[in-house]
Amino acid sequence: MTRISVRRSHVHAAAAASLAALTLAVAMPAQAQSTPWLLRARAVNIDSADKDSTGLGLSLSRKTIPEVDISYFITPNIATELILTIPQKHTLRSNGASIGSVKHLPPTLTLQYHFNPEGSFRPYIGAGVNYTIFSGVHFDQAVQTALAPSIKKHSIGLAAQAGFDVMLDKQWSINVDIKKIQMDTDVRSKGASVGKFKINPLLVGVGVGYRF
Repeated sequence: MTRISVRRSHVHAAAAASLAALTLAVAMPAQAQSTPWLLRARAVNIDSADKDSTGLGLSLSRKTIPEVDISYFITPNIATELILTIPQKHTLRSNGASIGSVKHLPPTLTLQYHFNPEGSFRPYIGAGVNYTIFSGVHFDQAVQTALAPSIKKHSIGLAAQAGFDVMLDKQWSINVDIKKIQMDTDVRSKGASVGKFKINPLLVGVGVGYRF
């Protein structure tokens, strides 16, 4: 009787272990599908508003740039998104004529609401803050000699966003995204302020996403 009881206890333990392993194997794909991380890569066209109060008719050249963003879903509907790129060089113009160049790095953080998180078409809106660092400021020698111009090297402003994902499968998606960003800088000549250059770009992007 004792041997039979011992054997039965081993059988029950083995059955319980097998059931636990099966449950874990079934649960792991479900967890993988619900991971909160989403990575996107986009090609983004930058179109500056070019609102200039200096009287110099300042403008920046249009440009298409690479962009990478990382999203974390706090809930199925609410996510945060960090938008990143590398410093981008633009031609700086005055009344249409090139007078130099400038680079800017504009990381942006938004909080988003996703309307249809389980559907194949997933629209969203977002709002957040942008911090831009200006670098590599270069003016043509004639402009530098005549005006000795300079600009403030950073900008903080609000950002608004709207877009949608079209799911190709449970992980891959096509993304379309539009952002409007507040971005400006103070312009100085020989140390004296001459006005503000409001860049305030509209960014239209298309790319792919992967849900981990």
